[in-house]
Amino acid sequence: MKSVLVTGGAGYIGSHVCKQLSLRGFEPVAFDNLVHGHADCVKWGPLIEGDIHDRDALSDTLARYRPAAVVHLAAYAYVGESVSDPLKYYSNNVSGTISLLGSLQSHGVSKFVFSSTCATYGIPDVIPISEDTRQEPINPYGQSKLMIEKILADLARASDFSYVALRYFNASGADPDGELAERHDPETHLIPRALMAAGGTIPELQVFGDDYPTPDGTCLRDYIHVTDLAEAHVRALDYLENGGANICLNLGTGKPLSVNEIMTAIERVTGRRVPVAIQPRRTGDPAALSAEGALAERVLGFSPTHSDIDTIVKTAWASFKPAT
Repeated sequence: MKSVLVTGGAGYIGSHVCKQLSLRGFEPVAFDNLVHGHADCVKWGPLIEGDIHDRDALSDTLARYRPAAVVHLAAYAYVGESVSDPLKYYSNNVSGTISLLGSLQSHGVSKFVFSSTCATYGIPDVIPISEDTRQEPINPYGQSKLMIEKILADLARASDFSYVALRYFNASGADPDGELAERHDPETHLIPRALMAAGGTIPELQVFGDDYPTPDGTCLRDYIHVTDLAEAHVRALDYLENGGANICLNLGTGKPLSVNEIMTAIERVTGRRVPVAIQPRRTGDPAALSAEGALAERVLGFSPTHSDIDTIVKTAWASFKPAT
C-alpha cells in the first residue's frame, strides 16, 4: 500500500480526500496543525499533528512513512481575513508551502497535487473561465495561491518535480455516507449559512446584493461537491504516477446557480423556509463565476457525479439540521 501525505488532512476537503484515497488503496497520512482541522475527521490513516513550517516534523514524517506523493491542502482560506491580515496569509500559505517543498526535495518526494482556487482569476472578463484566462487576483488569498502556482512551475523547470494544481470553484456538500461533515469556524459559505438559517441556528441569511445583471439579480456561482473534488485529487495522483505533464486544471460543473436558486433548492430538500435579509453588494464580488471543465475531463477523465444541487443540499443538511 503506497502512502500519500495529505497536508491539511483533518480539514473539510482534506478529510474527504483521505477517505477517497483509502477507498482507492492508498494509505493517507494526514499532517495537520488542527488550527481549523478536526482530529476526529481523520479515520482512514494516521494523523501527525504538526505545522508545515516545522521542517523537523515534516522530515520525521517523510522519513517514517516514505510517501509516494503529496496532496497539499494546508492553507488559510478566508478571503475577508486575507484582506484584513495579509501577512498571515503570505506567511502560512506561501512561506509554509516553501518549507514543505524544501522538505520534499530533501527526501526525494517529487509528485505533488496542489489545492489552488478560482480566486487566482479575480474578476474575469469572460464566463465560463478556462485555464488560460488571465489570472489577476483581487485579494491576498488568491494572490497567495497564484504565487504558489508560480513557485511550482519554477521548481518543475529546475528539477524532476511534477505537479497538478487544481483550481476549485465552490466546494460544497458532505460525505454521502455521513462519515464526515462540513465544520468551519467561522462558517462563511453560502450553502451552510442558508442551512443554518433554515434550521434556526442563525436568524437569517444575509444576501449581499439582489441587483446584479443576472436572471434573478443575485450572484451566480459554480458549486462542486466535495466528494467529486476528492475523486479529482486521486485521479490527479494517478495522472502523475503515469508520467503526466505539469498542469493546472479547473474543477467545477460549468453550471452556475444563483443565490435564489440555492435557497429554492434548500427549501425543496429540507421542507423549511430560509429567512433572508438583503444587504448591499460587497466590494469585489463578481456577478457570475463558472468553470470551463473540459480540460480536467480530457486529462483526468474527471466529471462530477455528486454535484447536482439536491445532492449537495441533502448531504450538507445532515451537518446542520436540528436534532429531533
